[in-house]
Amino acid sequence: MKFAFIARQRLNRPSETVRLMCKWLEVSRSGFYAAIRRSPSQRSLSRQKLKLQIRAVYSMSRRRYGAPRVHAELKAHGETCGHNQVARLMREEGLKGKKARRFKVTTMSSHNKAVAPNVLARSFNISNRKMNSAWAGDITYLPTREGWLYLATLIDLSSRRVVGWSLASNLEESLTLRALKMALATREIRSAAEMLHHSDRGSQYASTEYQSTLSSHCITPSMSRKGDCWDNAVAESFFATLKAELVAD
Repeated sequence: MKFAFIARQRLNRPSETVRLMCKWLEVSRSGFYAAIRRSPSQRSLSRQKLKLQIRAVYSMSRRRYGAPRVHAELKAHGETCGHNQVARLMREEGLKGKKARRFKVTTMSSHNKAVAPNVLARSFNISNRKMNSAWAGDITYLPTREGWLYLATLIDLSSRRVVGWSLASNLEESLTLRALKMALATREIRSAAEMLHHSDRGSQYASTEYQSTLSSHCITPSMSRKGDCWDNAVAESFFATLKAELVAD
């Protein structure tokens, strides 16, 4: 460690620096010069290789990934490394994931439409779900150079796949309805009687047309409690990841 420090410092300093630093750090100059002539150790090479891989993943994510996601990406590509090791090397390299953006209200819950009970009750466990037995719907905002765009999605709680989505420049009821119709058209509902649709209690989901569409396909509505984002945590988590990783500054 001392020799590595001296080697770094001497790059932009006069040769006299080596003598003085060796004296201050109580190491011999002959030992220092012998060390820098030796080939790097296997451990050092592995460390440098991992740093390069971390930088590649970090760059690929457009500087948005923190240590947990960088570590997950490396493991997915067969790299054996620990989370703490990745976090430590990222700190050494000055790499930090970007935080979530400012909040914009998308739930229009001040209405007199009927509200469904919370049937889902935070039962998000994948192992307890069959394909298309429950969908989670939500709306988020996307900042663009031309103003806000609103994104409505439906996520299958079994596969965690987006089965329906829609974009618009406003929060009209047609936004969520288009996402629902896409999901119905592209995903086979094998057990319609057991199908559950969970969302917040916004007017877009409580609208007569939206609820009629659910009813016509024998889908049971479920709605979060007022002001409780944890009741729809899967959708909230998806939007947080989407904005952190894919939405440009």
